[in-house]
Amino acid sequence: MVAAVAVGTGLSACQPPLKSQLPVGQAAYQSINATVQPVALSGPYLLRAGDRISVNVYQEPELTMTDLPIDETGTISLPLVGVIHAAGRSVDDISGEVQRSYAKRFLRNPQVSIMLRQASVRTLSVEGQVAKPGQFAIEPGNNTLLSAVAMAGSPSNDAKLNEVLLFRTINGERVGGRFDLTAIRAGRMADPQVLPGDVIVVGFSSLRGAYRDILQAAPIVGLFTRF
Repeated sequence: MVAAVAVGTGLSACQPPLKSQLPVGQAAYQSINATVQPVALSGPYLLRAGDRISVNVYQEPELTMTDLPIDETGTISLPLVGVIHAAGRSVDDISGEVQRSYAKRFLRNPQVSIMLRQASVRTLSVEGQVAKPGQFAIEPGNNTLLSAVAMAGSPSNDAKLNEVLLFRTINGERVGGRFDLTAIRAGRMADPQVLPGDVIVVGFSSLRGAYRDILQAAPIVGLFTRF
């Protein structure tokens, strides 16, 4: 028995618990939501970096662009007009600005229409003690912490359910909170909304890991006998 415990302790030591100092409880919710605006579930689509659009200027083929990507800075570059910030704006909003710019200096009564050709994929990452860690595509307003962990195959048997870390970048600052999946599942705590770019880390339970390793090592040290 002592040998089995020693083996289990040694094996589980290879995977230390997170021991996070992130805020917990209501402070965790405030940390990730304090400066985040509610996600609009209706209204016009807002463009983002990686999207591809078309810009049509009526009867002006030199100014028409059929496939224009929005770059990593969230901008596009148009003939004569130059650089325009597109991320976080609707196609109608940008169409109006481009049309006014052409009318002001270059064209008489221009007619500009901008359309979304292809939306970029938005993802979050789930790491740690889950069955299938990786990146997963989501849309704002459609996913919560529980559903994100479920996409990763749910927590493993060694997961520490009260130490699930959620990291988020808000206005260029990295923030995070520590959440308890058991309390969320039981309805004692709210299931926080997750957003594209979030990183979720499910912690490791050294106690569960040691118990698992003892059971795995048992046939080797002859702890149990089959009947």
